[in-house]
Amino acid sequence: MSAEAFAVRLASVRARIAAAARRAGRDPGAITLVGVTKRMPAEHVAEAARAGLGFVGENYVQEAREKRAALARCPEAQTLRWHLIGNLQRNKARDAVALFDVIETVDRVELANEIDRRAAESGRTLEVLLQVNVSGEPQKAGASPSDTPALLAACEALRHLRVTGLMTVPEIASDPEATRPAFARLRALRDALRERPEGAHLRELSMGMSADFEVAVEEGATLVRVGTALFGSRER
Repeated sequence: MSAEAFAVRLASVRARIAAAARRAGRDPGAITLVGVTKRMPAEHVAEAARAGLGFVGENYVQEAREKRAALARCPEAQTLRWHLIGNLQRNKARDAVALFDVIETVDRVELANEIDRRAAESGRTLEVLLQVNVSGEPQKAGASPSDTPALLAACEALRHLRVTGLMTVPEIASDPEATRPAFARLRALRDALRERPEGAHLRELSMGMSADFEVAVEEGATLVRVGTALFGSRER
């Protein structure tokens, strides 16, 4: 995909985000678009960076490592901010800390402790989000809403983590409206946690993907993770 072709898609998605924000009485500038580049070649990421995309989301540590190495000579890609949006195993925490600016999928204390330890070794303080399984699907990663306050409290004691919000992946639905209750629940949980001393700094809500990001924006998303609507179908 050329930078020109990607720029058309990027403008369309941004226009849809802005329209959804205005419907909800929100400032479109309060929503960050994260382009999901899972299984997309590094050349597509480079074209996206040249077209003005500033944030990319990757699901796998190894894939991010390979792409960042391939993009080392692309000047526009050097300002990209990288989000880890897939599940993270503890044994990959060191690499994740080195590769990503934000880890959106912290869902247990053991993982938070390991990220904090690796961040300390690197002399970093890493921004993270807590992943919440608001739909209660047993096969899906994420802390339960009832366990999230304790997870937040545990993270607050870690010196090299900075929890800035919550993330969720709702149950897949053919109708985008069906995801609205899940997004509303995540917003309500974030708002409730902000009443606690350890949650006063929670500002982010990472929710919404290609099929439902407009509904997510209407429900308060500050980060939307969009892949197919920007890049087309993924390579297999």
